[in-house]
Amino acid sequence: MTKRILVTGASGFIASHCILDLLDHGYQVRGTLRDPGRANRLRSVLAKHTEHSDQVDFVQAELTDPDVWDAAMDGCDGVFHVASPVSVLDPEDPDELIIPAREGTLNVLRAARAAAIGRVVVTSSIAAVSGHREGNSRIQTADDWTDVKLPEHSPYTLSKTHAERAAWDFVADGEGPELATVNPALVLGPALEADYGSSLEAVLIPMSGAYPLVPRLGFSIVDVRDVAMLHRMVYEHPLAPGHRFIASNGFLWLAEIVEVLRREFPEFKRRLPKGQLPDFLTRLVARFDKLLASRVDDLGRTTEFDISVPKSIGWEPRSPEEAIIAAAKSLIELGLIKPK
Repeated sequence: MTKRILVTGASGFIASHCILDLLDHGYQVRGTLRDPGRANRLRSVLAKHTEHSDQVDFVQAELTDPDVWDAAMDGCDGVFHVASPVSVLDPEDPDELIIPAREGTLNVLRAARAAAIGRVVVTSSIAAVSGHREGNSRIQTADDWTDVKLPEHSPYTLSKTHAERAAWDFVADGEGPELATVNPALVLGPALEADYGSSLEAVLIPMSGAYPLVPRLGFSIVDVRDVAMLHRMVYEHPLAPGHRFIASNGFLWLAEIVEVLRREFPEFKRRLPKGQLPDFLTRLVARFDKLLASRVDDLGRTTEFDISVPKSIGWEPRSPEEAIIAAAKSLIELGLIKPK
């Protein structure tokens, strides 16, 4: 019989790709949406990329509403819990992200247990892995955890860490469901629609012509299509429960991302940054730029991740360059960026 997977936050960047991957591998999908008015639009977007969009249905659900999840789970065999609150700018109170992330995860797991769902895959983040005192001094593994007591963490980092910790604590009693987490790095790759979220800013901003120089910041990168594939593989593999799967495939500086864009999209050459901003100037600019201020402590830092766990189940991700090129092509096709 065809299995049905519940995908939370269906309109999100990762979730929509998870839906496509599941549909193309013979699954039925139920997606949750905060705004049910987006259902028809999302179905039409999916239909452009798969022949199986008739195998998805949508239900309304709010992370912090415990009363909606039992009905959402009805008839489902597994759950990909992808939904999580995200804010472009850090809120003054970290609990604005922490509480809905943690309580939403627990609401989903409680409902999954009540519905006797066999396995839940939770989308976490490398933010829940590398934020500790040795985070930049060695290769990070799935055994590493962010130290939430450190003062420098963003509300987003805290929310992902608290939510994932809560998930593992919930299933520790052995009463189900089976749990595995996927912990992606910076997720690039093709946007399906103009409302793509925030992760593609690392490509869109340099191509927009807004900045002549880029700060000395870098990212571990993974393609969204590979993140989606890994969710499915983790759901299917018999040895996956009880493990964290870091989704990353290499680190690039922003300046290196720009060089990939310059090589592949010469029509944007005049708009792309021409060099790297010295750290002291970055810190000065950060006094007036909240988005840059949230990353200023990462200047010059590199972080590497061990991906032997996902590779052990057969995961072979695309290169960061492929993810960057696919992201840029999609942003151009969607009309979000245009060369001068």
